[in-house]
Amino acid sequence: MKRKILNILSWLLGLLLLNGGLNKFLNYMPVPENLPEAVAKDNAAFAEISWLMPLIGSAEILGALLILFPKTRALGALVVFPVMVGILLTHILTVPEGLPIAIVIWAILLWIIYDKREKYLRLIG
Repeated sequence: MKRKILNILSWLLGLLLLNGGLNKFLNYMPVPENLPEAVAKDNAAFAEISWLMPLIGSAEILGALLILFPKTRALGALVVFPVMVGILLTHILTVPEGLPIAIVIWAILLWIIYDKREKYLRLIG
């Protein structure tokens, strides 16, 4: 039963990340008009670095596709980990109203990492 729940949550995380990554290239989700000033400044700073959003989007897409399949899920979690750190810090420091969702997403990622821990231990041992 735990395995089925983890698979469903992994699929949800993968699809969420895939959507976010594709949006960085296709811009199909409208940007809210009432963004906090700090978020607008952050977005403007990201826009100044022309290669940054494609890099983040690529990591999200690659990581999402890897997370969708149990055999590659451990690698996918490693690929999206830095992106997830940025998402969490953004919600802690700039947009705290999104923090509950970020924590749920992090809980799924941490469960995946815990579930695949034996694969990570081989990397350091």
